[in-house]
Amino acid sequence: MGNFTSKVLMGLSPREYLRSLLTPGNAVFALILIVGIPVIVYRFAFGLGAATNLTQQTPWGIWIGIDMLSGIALAAGGFTIAATVYLLGIEKYHPIVRPAVLTGFLGYIFAVIGLLADLGSPWRLPVPIYYSFGTRSVMFEVAWCVALYSTVLFLEFTPALFEWLNWPRARKIALQATIGLTVVGVILSTLHQSSLGALFLMAQGKLHPLWYSPYIPLYFFVSAVIAGLSMVIVESSLSHRLFGSQMDPKQHVDLDDLTTGLSRAAAVILFAYFFVRVQGFIDSAAFNLIATPYGVWYLVEVVGFILVPSLLYAYGARNGHLALLRITAGWTVLGVVISRLNVSVIAMNWHVTPHYVPSVMEVMTTVTIITLGILTFRWIVNRMPVLHDDPRFAQAH
Repeated sequence: MGNFTSKVLMGLSPREYLRSLLTPGNAVFALILIVGIPVIVYRFAFGLGAATNLTQQTPWGIWIGIDMLSGIALAAGGFTIAATVYLLGIEKYHPIVRPAVLTGFLGYIFAVIGLLADLGSPWRLPVPIYYSFGTRSVMFEVAWCVALYSTVLFLEFTPALFEWLNWPRARKIALQATIGLTVVGVILSTLHQSSLGALFLMAQGKLHPLWYSPYIPLYFFVSAVIAGLSMVIVESSLSHRLFGSQMDPKQHVDLDDLTTGLSRAAAVILFAYFFVRVQGFIDSAAFNLIATPYGVWYLVEVVGFILVPSLLYAYGARNGHLALLRITAGWTVLGVVISRLNVSVIAMNWHVTPHYVPSVMEVMTTVTIITLGILTFRWIVNRMPVLHDDPRFAQAH
C-alpha cells in the first residue's frame, strides 16, 4: 500500500488524491470523456457508416489526416532530439530528451488508436504485419516501421520507468542500449515519415495537382523534422509552466537558450523546405491553378505556414524575442497539421461533389483521443522522473 500511495497517489491518501482531482481543468477533461467515450463505443458497435461521413469515394477523413498523419509528424521530436543529443553530442539539449521521447511515444500510440477507429475491421490490423508480407507495398513498410519505432520509443523511455520502479539493474541495461536504439530510431523514422508521403504517389488524379508531386515523400520527411522541433518548443514551454512543481531547483535548465537553439534549426530547415516546395510547384507546371480558390489556399499553406514562420524564427532567434519564438512554434505546428489535412482530406478527391465534411462524431472522437493523450502525458510526468532527476540515481539524464 505504501508503494501504491507514493508512486500512484503521489504520497496522498485516496481521499486527498480524489479531492486534488476536483479542478476546473479536470472538469473539462471529464466532460470530453463522458461525451467522447460513448461516441467511440458507438462507432465500434454500429460501424463507420453510422458514425462518420466517409464513403467509398472518400474513405480517408480526419482520423487519418489528424490522428495518424499529423500525430506521427508531431511525434518526430523524439528522434530529432535523441539524435541531437546521443549521435551529434550536443549535450545542452539533454534535459528535454525524456519529454521529447515521451511525447513521441504517446503520439505514436494514440495515432494507432486513431487508426483503429478508422479501420472497418480493426481486428485485422496485424494481418499485413505478420501474415501478408507485401514487400512491394508502401503500407507494409509503414506498418512495420511504425510498429518497430513505437517499440524503440518505449525502450528509450524505460530508464525513466525503471527509475520510478527503483530497478537499478534494468535501468543500467536500458541505458547501455541508448546509442543503438537511437540509431535504429533514426533509420525507422526516416523510412516511415517519408513513406507516409509515398502513399499519396498512388493518388495522382485524386490529389489536387498543386499538392501532388513526386517529391511528396521528401515533403513529409522534412516537414516532420520541422514539426518535431516546433512541437518540442511548444511542449517544453507548456511543461515548464504547468509542471513547475516537478522541476528540481538544483538542476538549472536554460529553457530560453534551448528554445533559441531549436528555433535556429527550425528556421534553416523551414527555409530549405520552402524552396523545395517552390521547386515542386515549378515542376508541376500548374501555374494556371494559382488563381483558383485552391490556388489561394495553396499559397496560404506555402507562404503563410512555411515561409513566414521561417522568417519569424530567424528574426526571433537573432533578436532574442522568446515570446515570438514560442508563438511561431505553435503556428508552425498548426501549419504542419493543415498541410497533412490538405493532402489527405481537403485537396484529396477535390473534384468529387459533395466534398467530404467530417461528422460531429468524427470530430468528437479525435478530440477524445487527443484528450486521452494529454491526460496520459500528465499522469506520467507527475509521477516519473521526466522533467527532473531521481536523486536515487546519479546522472539520470
